[in-house]
Amino acid sequence: MIMEALRDVLGAPPVPQGSWEREARFVSTAALRGTAEPAGEAAERLAVRLRAVPGVRRVDVRPNGFLVIGVATPGEIVHDVLAAPLAVSPPAKGSPPATGPEAGAAAPWPDFPRTWDNPGFAVRYAYVRAGAVQRWARDLGVPTGAAARPELLDGPFDRAVLRVLAELPSRRESRDPGWAAYLERLAEVYHAAVERASPIPRGDEAPSEVHAARVRMGEAVRRVLGEGLAELGVAPPGKI
Repeated sequence: MIMEALRDVLGAPPVPQGSWEREARFVSTAALRGTAEPAGEAAERLAVRLRAVPGVRRVDVRPNGFLVIGVATPGEIVHDVLAAPLAVSPPAKGSPPATGPEAGAAAPWPDFPRTWDNPGFAVRYAYVRAGAVQRWARDLGVPTGAAARPELLDGPFDRAVLRVLAELPSRRESRDPGWAAYLERLAEVYHAAVERASPIPRGDEAPSEVHAARVRMGEAVRRVLGEGLAELGVAPPGKI
């Protein structure tokens, strides 16, 4: 798992940088944290270890001690998301909303109107849509499951989803994860991916490994949306 391997070296998850349209990169300030040696020397030492991590394409050390890490297969993020234990359990439908600081700050969106003008609808619909895609894929004979090839998630719409998914580890550890805005962004890129880079065959198109990889990515999206909704005290919907 690429994210776990990076965390093991850095002590904390790195943060994705840029759009990922051309290159999947992370940035880390690990060399600046809690060390008596100069930041540049600490960064060079960490860079040596990072370059030995499978899946790391390149590591650049910036003059300020920041590390910029390029990964070869951004689609591996999907496996990381699905393999990690859930941070919270989804609340039961009809249970009272969360009362923690994040729930108070984020204020879950209203259920209505169910239009694209309501970001709460877009988020809930993305959760339901990802589940429907899995059912349609099985019905259409798309080979799904853990064997999906992450390197096939290389189109611009796939990468846009992966870029947002890659924020999850650092957000989980943040004091202010900003779940509501994050879920809105994830829903937006997922809806675009389903429309423009379909995870299921269309017309007489044959099921392919690309479809399988995109369905698997949708599983990760659904899991993250469910976790984020739970963080906000919102029960993930069964249908819309």
